[in-house]
Amino acid sequence: MIFADILSATVLFAVPLLLVALGGMFSERSGIVNIALEGIMIVGALCSCLYLRYTDDAGFGANAPQLHMLIAILIAGASGILFSMLLAFASIKLKADQTIGGTALNMLAPALAVVVTWAAQGQAQTTILIPKWIRMTQESLGMAQGTDFLSRLLFKSLYLTAPVAFLLLIAATVFLYKTKTGLRLRACGEHPQAADSVGINVYRMRYLGVAISGFLGGIGGLAFTVAAGSGFQSTVAGYGFLALAVMIFGNWKPLNILGASLFFALFKIIGSYAGSIPFLPQFDTVKSAEYIYLMLPYIVTMIVLILTSKKSRAPKAEGIPYDKSSR
Repeated sequence: MIFADILSATVLFAVPLLLVALGGMFSERSGIVNIALEGIMIVGALCSCLYLRYTDDAGFGANAPQLHMLIAILIAGASGILFSMLLAFASIKLKADQTIGGTALNMLAPALAVVVTWAAQGQAQTTILIPKWIRMTQESLGMAQGTDFLSRLLFKSLYLTAPVAFLLLIAATVFLYKTKTGLRLRACGEHPQAADSVGINVYRMRYLGVAISGFLGGIGGLAFTVAAGSGFQSTVAGYGFLALAVMIFGNWKPLNILGASLFFALFKIIGSYAGSIPFLPQFDTVKSAEYIYLMLPYIVTMIVLILTSKKSRAPKAEGIPYDKSSR
């Protein structure tokens, strides 16, 4: 059954990567480099986990757990949008350096999360515990308990964030390639002067791209927190930066990003389950050998980016502030 557990955990940790990488894709397709994905994840996770904690303390969650989980997902997305607007305003209105703006927001988010957490729970109470009822089980869905391979694969680590993520993946693909707005957004990231010349409001499209990025990134923060399982601790362990690597490896295309998310998540899970996989070497003679496999996803990230960087094709106008008077 270890194979089913590995696959289930791979999907669980691929979901936040998928959501956040899709968010980064929308922002960069519109022409804005969103380095602030890490901070957006933290803010989204903070607000949604506070809501879940409140509903649990008030005794509301047990009555309609998935409804409250859905509300938490919407809260995560909304808070991500609000936080991402700081980057949008600085990058679009003020024409500030997008990398510096994103880095500043990444530094602000964990400090803000600690302050808010202490204010809500008391000083030194740095972890917001999330309730257990948010997990979708066979019992909660009115199904008979099963222990076979398929049951373990589907229900061992199933949260509402997983089906929502795949619905958002479909919606993102349709929106980007099958709608006029999606075409206009892509045009603003490739050649904003040409887009403006045919009446497209480049500034509005870029605000939209960053807003979608914030929405998906905020939900990704909640998805990471429920995947980690230890509650919200004012950090997402670098997943925002790993999602940027997934986006680049996926070449800014939704379906490619899905494959890249599963690929990177698999190596993370192999690192976590290394002691239970019999054919992997255990390095018994090496001190602190358990860290060797924990480094695996990040080592793979660097290797993959080195091998694929020449073939990656980023939107041509990403990171370049648009000045309407320079046409």
